[in-house]
Formats: sequence, C-alpha cells, structure tokens
Amino acid sequence: MMTLNNTVYATGEGTPLVLVHAFPVDHRMWDDCAEQIARQARETGDPAVTVWAPDMPGAGTGPIPEPADSGRAAADGALTDALDLMADAYVDLVRAAGYDKAVWAGLSMGGYVVRDTQRRHPDMVAGLALCETKAGADGPEARANRLACASECEATQTVKPVMHFADATPSDSSFKQSDEGRALFARWIGEQTPQGVGWRQRMAAGRPDLSDQLPLVTAPAAVLCGDKDPFSPRPAMRALADAMTGTSPSFTVIEDCGHFSAVEHPDQVASALLDLVRRVHLRD
Repeated sequence: MMTLNNTVYATGEGTPLVLVHAFPVDHRMWDDCAEQIARQARETGDPAVTVWAPDMPGAGTGPIPEPADSGRAAADGALTDALDLMADAYVDLVRAAGYDKAVWAGLSMGGYVVRDTQRRHPDMVAGLALCETKAGADGPEARANRLACASECEATQTVKPVMHFADATPSDSSFKQSDEGRALFARWIGEQTPQGVGWRQRMAAGRPDLSDQLPLVTAPAAVLCGDKDPFSPRPAMRALADAMTGTSPSFTVIEDCGHFSAVEHPDQVASALLDLVRRVHLRD
C-alpha cells in the first residue's frame, strides 16, 4: 500500500481542493499559490477553502513504495500499474478524512494523477483543473529517455540528470530566467532523492494514454497554460480543453509564464482555481 505525506495548507468549508505537484519537485511548488487562494477567498468574501497538497511517493520526504506496492514492471523497467495505485492512494487519503469528493488540480505530472483519478474514481471528482500537462502516454523515445534518466539517478545516486529543469533559456519566462527562479528550482530539485526521482520517472514511463478520459469529464473544469511553456504549449492545451466535450472548461493563458505556472504566477493560478471551486459549489 502506498503512503502519501499530506500538507494541509488550510481548513475551510465544503469539498477540499487537492493540489498535485509536478516533477521533479514536491508539494512546495504550491506554497505561494495556496497562500493566494486563502487570501483571495478572504478578500472576495468566499468561504474558506480546505487546501491539501500531498507529496507523490518518493517526492520530498515521501516514502518510496516497495516493489510489491508499485505493481507490475515491464521488461524495460517501466512501472505499468504505479499511476493507478498512486491515484488510488490519493483517493483513499480523501476518503479517510471523511470526504466523498474533491476538487483536483494537477500541474504537469500532477495532471497525470488527476486524469487517472477521473478514470478510476469519477465519483470522487467534484471538479478538475489541468495545468501545463498532456493526456497522451510517452512515445517510444520519451519513454526510453525517462527510463535512462531513472537508471542514471539510481546508479549514480545523484539527481544531476534532472537538474536541467532549473536551467533557463532566452525564450523562458522572466521568473525562470531570474536568479531567484533558478535558485529556487535548483534547491527544490537538489533536495529530492535519486531513488524518488527514479520511481516517479518509471511510473510516468509506464502510464497509459488517458486521452479517452477527456470527453468523459462532466464536472466543472479548468485548463491553464503558460504562453512560454516549451513542454505543454498553448495549442496543445487548447486542444486538450476542446476535447473535454462533456463539460465547459475555463481556459486561462498566463502571459510571461513557462511550465510551472503555480510558482511563476501563483496569484493568477489561485484566481482560476478559486473560480473553479465557486463553480463546484454552485453545482452542489
């Protein structure tokens, strides 16, 4: 059984908002956004929102699942059941607290968890937000690259193979190019464990194509993207939103923003998530 370390940012009324972080960082990427959600709710007179951010297995100080708890492994080392088992663990955490639903928000790899929760536990989805992510599985080259990264981290006992996520290019956002932004990501990534990075890469490499889940979403939804995101560009995110034909997702493009909108522009992400929570409450 997978164990998740959960950070409770705020306790409020109604359905909780569960924030699922990106790779290769941990729940701390939501710190400023969670603070903004609480502040904006106070300023607009909205009820206080319960906000959680559980760490994925192997992220931060989160325990790494034993092989028996990670499910089947493919011949190439990809963990083909791990995403399903992780989504189940997130849902179990919500149920154990006495809730029968949650509003789920996932950024990048966190979006994989959110879409798999929709696939396996649609009754647990009161609302859904997808930030800078994609619905398809890895192609052969991307899968091989993930697994090579996992193997290198495990063999060298370093996280150097993923430190490039802290680097910036001239086309990146102002935040990503700033000394503050680069230093923040370098610190967060440097504090991950090689085994935890490897596990998450093997999990992501083994995930299924979840594109077929997009039309099945009927709960209120939101799609967010940065205008300078090199991994989940605006046209791809627009297509993802358009595929959600069972609902009417809001679509937010954040200017001067790369792949980590919740870190780069936490106020705008908070505003979009608070709007989603309002729409969920109106539906209840």
